[in-house]
Amino acid sequence: MRSLLLINNQAMPVVPDQLDTAIGEPLPDRVLEANGYYILHARIEEQAMRQMGNADAIVLHIPLGDIKACFPKLSASRKLPIFWWCGASTSFLSAAFCEDDVPVDGILTPSMSERELHWALHFGSKQCIERQQWQSERKQLEARLEERKWIDMAKGILCDIKKVSEAEAYELLRKQAMNERKRLVDVATSIVKVYQLLQEQK
Repeated sequence: MRSLLLINNQAMPVVPDQLDTAIGEPLPDRVLEANGYYILHARIEEQAMRQMGNADAIVLHIPLGDIKACFPKLSASRKLPIFWWCGASTSFLSAAFCEDDVPVDGILTPSMSERELHWALHFGSKQCIERQQWQSERKQLEARLEERKWIDMAKGILCDIKKVSEAEAYELLRKQAMNERKRLVDVATSIVKVYQLLQEQK
């Protein structure tokens, strides 16, 4: 990992560079470049989106409160590890958000050595992969729960109309899906929607 996209926020009430420089703290791009990383710069969303294809990771030099707003678009555009630069300015402007659930894969600080930066980026990359796997598993689980909901509703309708047991209703659904060469959930959804439509017309 050698190419890092550094995102600064121009809209911050205190310009980070000014505060960091005022107290003698090195700026993130200087620290990272001094340790062998190639830095791409972005201050607005459009610039960040254009640069992401050339980056191995994203470093956010913005307050914690601003991360939630930009995270969904950044993570949807390309699956890159996202790090927060915890320097003088960002920590100063983030005090009110320290208890928030911030979606980043790691934290970088100005005092880190080359090895510390390397390991922070390494473990953050692993965290990013785990986060993506967890999100994928969550979506699959939510989809299965949604399918189960439609199937259970359809079974309930069939039980009521045909006066059959749940097992028999499920078997009816399964046979209908096989006959129509459709997924079970698609047949169930059709039954529920037609039934609801008929109920509304009564």
